[in-house]
Amino acid sequence: MTRRPYAVPVPKGYRIGPWEVRAPVASGAFATVYEAVRRTASDDGELPHRVALKFLPTGTRTPRQLHHLRDLADREVQLLRRLRSPRLIRMYDTLTVDDPDHPELDGSTVLVLERAEGSLDAVLARTPAPGSGPALLAQICEGLHQLHHAGWVHGDLKPANVLLMADGSARLADFNMAAEMEGTHAYTPAFSTPDYTPPELLWPEVDERGTRIRPSADVWAFGVLAHVVLTGEFPLPGSTSEARSDAAMRYASGREELRLSPGLPDAWREILSDCLAPNHCDRAAGTAELLRRVEEAAGAARSARLPRLRPRRWRRPALVAALAAAVVGAAGLTYTAPWESDPAAAAPPTCEKPVVYEDASHRAGYMAGHSGTWDFTIKRGDGGSQVRELQCLLRHLHGIEEVGEVDGDFGPMTHGAVVIFQKRAGLDADGMVGPATWRALRKGEAA
Repeated sequence: MTRRPYAVPVPKGYRIGPWEVRAPVASGAFATVYEAVRRTASDDGELPHRVALKFLPTGTRTPRQLHHLRDLADREVQLLRRLRSPRLIRMYDTLTVDDPDHPELDGSTVLVLERAEGSLDAVLARTPAPGSGPALLAQICEGLHQLHHAGWVHGDLKPANVLLMADGSARLADFNMAAEMEGTHAYTPAFSTPDYTPPELLWPEVDERGTRIRPSADVWAFGVLAHVVLTGEFPLPGSTSEARSDAAMRYASGREELRLSPGLPDAWREILSDCLAPNHCDRAAGTAELLRRVEEAAGAARSARLPRLRPRRWRRPALVAALAAAVVGAAGLTYTAPWESDPAAAAPPTCEKPVVYEDASHRAGYMAGHSGTWDFTIKRGDGGSQVRELQCLLRHLHGIEEVGEVDGDFGPMTHGAVVIFQKRAGLDADGMVGPATWRALRKGEAA
């Protein structure tokens, strides 16, 4: 088997900013991701020791290619800068290579990303229908809800774009195709992964702004992904993507019925039928209700209610014109890092019963809901599953009843409880939960 050449070959030991490049972990034709370690002291206490560097060759292509690649990079950077949700892969920084001595790298855009241990795609390649599948689906659906709640569509949800962390939790990633909603639609490049594309977008109309896409496209993709995770099979017949796309078109026109796998658990059958409705109007109404149904089917703890968003104060910029399919398609990444799913993924902890897990950088510590990150800073006014885990640890691990209800909203009571804990732990009592506070929160006799 011939190894695919890396899109952006970066020598081991190459340094950019405080980072030193190590082994490659993922590659496509127009982007390569490398593991990197921090070699210099950081003024930012949030920066971890190990990250992933995504290199986009935005300085070494033809003018037309450069325009497309910069659009791809801008699309991902824009989303990751605006959204910091626990179920979305985190971006720490963006860098530009300034190195005339290496013309193949000079001008490249580099995204400094949270380091994953592998992808769902790699897990499914080794273990079809893994036992941890239902718990992972609940986390994937939570990430999709966080994305939609903030007004964005992913546009390319598939197993390769679901990354798995060291603690067994899932993150959505690769937002090259993501688009911000403008009313009922968003505009995304004229490209898609056929097996995860709803029938109405298999032959879409494309104008100067791209393809019009709705959140229901992500719901369809989730339905396909869930069927693959739970049964090891696609929900529509065919031995190739082309054959399955033809089956999807026949299904949408009423010439073929949806035949879900007999191996699909009963608890999931109605959920997936709703996700895979042939008409976008008939699909699951929204990811908030879908998430509750998925959590119930998975036997997972309910995630926190997301806070109501304040009206946006920025003007939504016009999204880029449709990108060439070859360029965008090649930007997809295939993760090849080895991964074995953590037992915690199959039996998630509860709020009332936090469990001990191992973190590669911080060793043992308690978790109470599969958030599990140690370096995600949250403060008063934030909301989501990371806040919920904070509240669980304060109340049920450290006995601080002043935190009030476990509702996922970082309000005055949660702020006060954090201050109480920080004073007990000998930390600066600023009410913000950063790496030092997370480390102290996660400690306990068993850890």
